[in-house]
Amino acid sequence: MNEEIISQFPTLNNRNYLASCSQGLLPAGTSSAMTAYHEELLTNGTNWDAAMEMLEKARESFAGLIGADTDEIAVVSSVSHAISAVATAFPDSLTRDEIIFTDLDFPTVADVWFSQARFQGKLHVIPAEQGEISLESFEKYINEKTLLTSIPHVHYKSGLRMDIREIAEMAHRYGSLLFVDAYQSAGHCPIHVKEMGIDFLTTGTRKYLLGIPGIAFLYINKETTEKLQPGITGWLGKGKIGARKFDTGTPSFISAYTARASLDLIQSVGVHRIAAYLKELGVYTVQYGCEKGLRLYGTEQLENRTSLTAFAHPQAAEVVRKLQNKGVVLTAKDNIIRIAPHFYNTRQDIERAIDEIVLLSE
Repeated sequence: MNEEIISQFPTLNNRNYLASCSQGLLPAGTSSAMTAYHEELLTNGTNWDAAMEMLEKARESFAGLIGADTDEIAVVSSVSHAISAVATAFPDSLTRDEIIFTDLDFPTVADVWFSQARFQGKLHVIPAEQGEISLESFEKYINEKTLLTSIPHVHYKSGLRMDIREIAEMAHRYGSLLFVDAYQSAGHCPIHVKEMGIDFLTTGTRKYLLGIPGIAFLYINKETTEKLQPGITGWLGKGKIGARKFDTGTPSFISAYTARASLDLIQSVGVHRIAAYLKELGVYTVQYGCEKGLRLYGTEQLENRTSLTAFAHPQAAEVVRKLQNKGVVLTAKDNIIRIAPHFYNTRQDIERAIDEIVLLSE
C-alpha cells in the first residue's frame, strides 16, 4: 500500500501496530468524524436529526460492503447483542429446534446459546481437529432437525477462514439457516451475503472496519426476517419492516459517525484490493516467522488462512507486554501470539515484530 494510505493513520508514527484482530487503527478521517459529532453538540446542544441521518448512512454503507439491501440491516450495540437478538426471535412452535455451532466460534456464541432455556439439550458443538473443521464434520452434525448452524468466517485465534459457500449449501440442503460471525473478516475479506448463501451475518466495527465500540450490524435476509419476531426490541424498531425491526433504543451516535467514515474509507480502497495485499503479507508472515524458528499455530494450509497469523509461545502474554513497551503492538490469546496486519502495514512491520519476538525468546 502507498504512503498516502499509511499517512492516514497517525498512530503509525510511534507504533508498529499489528493488532487489528483486537482493535483496528483509527484513521484520521474517522477521528475528524468524532470531532464533528462533538462540535455539533457543543454548538447546538442537540443534533438528533443529523445523528439519525448519519446512522442511516452507516447502515447504507455497511449494506453496500456485504452486498445486502439497506432494509436487511439492523443496527445493534454489539455482536453479542446481535446473536442474542436472533436467539430470542424464533416463534414458539418450531418443527426444527436444534442449534449447531463450533468450538472455533468466539466464546460469546456459546454463552448466548447456552443461556437460552428453550434450546437446552438441543445444542451441538462441532469440535475442531488439528485446528480445522472439515466439511465432513458439518455433514455429520447438520440434519433435518437443525434450525440454525453458526460459524465464524475467520477463527479469532488462528486466522483460519471457513468455506462459507460450501457450508451454506450443505446447511440449506437440510433446511438449516446459516449464521456467520464476520468480526474477524469484515473489512479485509470480500463478503457478498447473497452469493455466499448467508441467512444471518453480524460484525462490529472496532476491528478490521477501523471504528470504535458501541455499534454493530446484523444482516438478516428478507425471507428469514418475515418468520422472526424480535424478543429484544425497542422504540426504534417498532412498526419497522425487514431487519430494521431488530433496531432497539437510541444508539451510540458517535459510533455511527465513526462507522460511516471508516466504512467509506474501506470501500474507497476496495476490499478486494485489501484482501489481495493482505494475502501476500500473510504468506510472508508465516514464511518469515517459521524461518526464524517460531512455531505456527493452526492450519499449515496457506490457502485456508487470512493474514491473521498466530505463533505458539509459552510466555505469550509476557512477550506481548514487553513488546508493547518497545512500541510493537501485538495480542496474546492463551499461549499464542497473534500478528494481525491491515492494509496500512508493511513487510518491514512484520519483520521487526518477529525479530523482537525471537530476541525476547532467547
